[in-house]
Amino acid sequence: MLAPHISRTTKIILIAEFILLAYMLYVLTTSLYKSYQIDRFIETAAQENERLAEENKRLASDFEYYSSPEYKEKIAKQNFGLVRPGEEVIILAPERKQYVSPQERAAEISQNYYNSLSNPQKWFLFFFDRERFTL
Repeated sequence: MLAPHISRTTKIILIAEFILLAYMLYVLTTSLYKSYQIDRFIETAAQENERLAEENKRLASDFEYYSSPEYKEKIAKQNFGLVRPGEEVIILAPERKQYVSPQERAAEISQNYYNSLSNPQKWFLFFFDRERFTL
């Protein structure tokens, strides 16, 4: 059997319906994609707002702390050595080291330098530069 004969107007109508269906699918797809992009933008903006709100809270608490009288007093004590009336300052000094005179320090530096020299350099000093470098 042969396929029934389809009229020309029916073919035109079917082609027009197919084109209309393709256009409707295109419009639907683009609108879904734009909706997806808008949802992503809203989600990103909400996350950014939350982050900024947290940072704002932190900065507000920092401002509150730095403008408090306790912080101002702490800085005055640390940087300027100020004390309130009736307070006593206790200074903890490191252990005292034995005093070394400048001559002793120079001799120690000279000895360290001599010890760091190579053997040929020491022989050169021994023969040619006794006045400047004696031990």
